[in-house]
Amino acid sequence: MAVPTAPAFVPGPVTLEVPATSANLGPGFDCLGLALDLHDRLTAEVVPGGLEIEVVGEGASTLPRDERHLVVKAMRAAFAVLGVTPPGLRLRFENRIPQSRGLGSSSAAIVGGIALANALVDERLRFDEGVALGLANGLEGHPDNVAPALLGGFVVCGQAQDEVWATPAPIDPSISAIAFVPPTGVSTEAARGLLPAQVDHQVAAANTGRAALLVAALGGEVDRLLRGTEDFLHQEYRSSAMPDSFALVQRLRAEGSAAFISGAGPTVLVLTADGSDLTDRCPPGWVARRLAVDHQGVRVVAP
Repeated sequence: MAVPTAPAFVPGPVTLEVPATSANLGPGFDCLGLALDLHDRLTAEVVPGGLEIEVVGEGASTLPRDERHLVVKAMRAAFAVLGVTPPGLRLRFENRIPQSRGLGSSSAAIVGGIALANALVDERLRFDEGVALGLANGLEGHPDNVAPALLGGFVVCGQAQDEVWATPAPIDPSISAIAFVPPTGVSTEAARGLLPAQVDHQVAAANTGRAALLVAALGGEVDRLLRGTEDFLHQEYRSSAMPDSFALVQRLRAEGSAAFISGAGPTVLVLTADGSDLTDRCPPGWVARRLAVDHQGVRVVAP
């Protein structure tokens, strides 16, 4: 396919916001995800040549300023699908999502990069959400973070070989979250490496029941949140990599709070339907954030 010239791209910069996400939500391993009202803000402009990257906020001292940056990788993959090649890019990333904390910073970068590329081309060339989801999942490997970052809200998702799906599910308007963010992170790869290759059939059945109950709890049966967030598949296996987080989950659950490890950790998330202020439970050196549910997903905010 011939490479289109400059008119294939919109004039001027495009700015979008992409939300943080929490995957698993306790028992929904690799299949349940929730978008949260904490956003990275990404701006991109097609320029005559080169690659300029500015990063402020989270990760400003560690993230690369070249083709290795995950947003750039996602943009390049999206441009390949779109069949265009920009002559150059000027990028600015204002990061508010903590890095390597289980709040979907990598998924936000992937979904944000794909959405940026899509928004930079003429609207006649743009692909739909289904293409974006498949592309994002291919880069991330698991849909439970990228799907809510793309769609917003509470999402039930899954994959089978090359097929991926994501279905927005109802969530009661009273539900919000409290995130307890520790000062140091844990890599997703390290956390996944602690999981067993097989689990007992009874354990799998118990976990399936909790995940199904959680869908009902988030949809309105809010008194079921504590039982619905009970996990048997992954959290305890990962406790050695984040003992303080696991201990906090146990303490909060013993007090009746629907607490769990967010994603691969080490952030602890609590779902609440009564606006409870649990910030006094925040361990020293950690940061407590009260977060609403984001219902929009990634969206262009300018122009």
